[in-house]
Amino acid sequence: MQIRTDLAMESRHLAENIQGVNCKTIRHGAIEETHVIIESDEAAEALSKAKGTYITLSCEGMWQADVAERSALMHALSSVLKGLLPPFGDILIIGLGNRHITADALGSRVLEGILVTRHMKNVISDSIQGRLRGVCAVAPGVLGITGIETAEMVKGVVEHTRPAALIAIDALAAREANRICTTIQVTDTGILPGSGVGNHRLGITRETMGIPVIAIGVPMVVYASVIARDGLSMLLDDMGMDQEAHEPAIEALVKKISARELGDMVVTPREVDVLVGRVASIIAEGLNMALQPRLSEEEISLLTHDSM
Repeated sequence: MQIRTDLAMESRHLAENIQGVNCKTIRHGAIEETHVIIESDEAAEALSKAKGTYITLSCEGMWQADVAERSALMHALSSVLKGLLPPFGDILIIGLGNRHITADALGSRVLEGILVTRHMKNVISDSIQGRLRGVCAVAPGVLGITGIETAEMVKGVVEHTRPAALIAIDALAAREANRICTTIQVTDTGILPGSGVGNHRLGITRETMGIPVIAIGVPMVVYASVIARDGLSMLLDDMGMDQEAHEPAIEALVKKISARELGDMVVTPREVDVLVGRVASIIAEGLNMALQPRLSEEEISLLTHDSM
């Protein structure tokens, strides 16, 4: 069965015998930082991922982290982003997804906590103005609501604002349910809006935008077919039956159960509204720290509150 996931770390084992993939994992207390670098076309095809760097930050209790863990996550995300961002120039942040669907609203929720500064150059004190990086943000919505391809809309904003780089934020799909709201993936490969649920659109990448594109994503859903398959596999193991011998039957049964008339379904937790809000807050604060390194956390908090 094809592994259906947006996370490079979940599909990396497929490239164990393929040249062109480098992986390493670093542990920072409760946070696990995994780097997957895809260097060859062969590896990119095997993993169904674009060539580039994928960095994931995993924390089992991220959505309910205490003050210390929350601070550690924010600083870890900030450090990762600083390593990918250009040192100078304005930054454009794009919040992707449908804000009317909670599991797909991560992008717009993150933007609510971003310190946008492009419009503040003449309305703040000189002491802060010289330390402020220009940041603008937009949530373009989805094709089904706007009638405009998201990448086309973003391209127009890029041409008008001329940022040095673009950061795109979107909800992802994971292979394992325990990845939901516990993993943040950051990559320099850009993003395909809607890819998490198999709804591929024109990509938001360096090639299409003409500037570096950093994508930040958090798994919010898993495929129902994956959960069904895992359940059947566990049942066979408990019964002492050979899973490989029954693979065709498993595949056929999974398709029959999960596809049906509605197509392949995705599953998200019941508490997803709470999860999205808390994770969005961590990402927003980490972004603010990375984009405004010459401001203190207190100054960022004050300016963010005043600009709302």
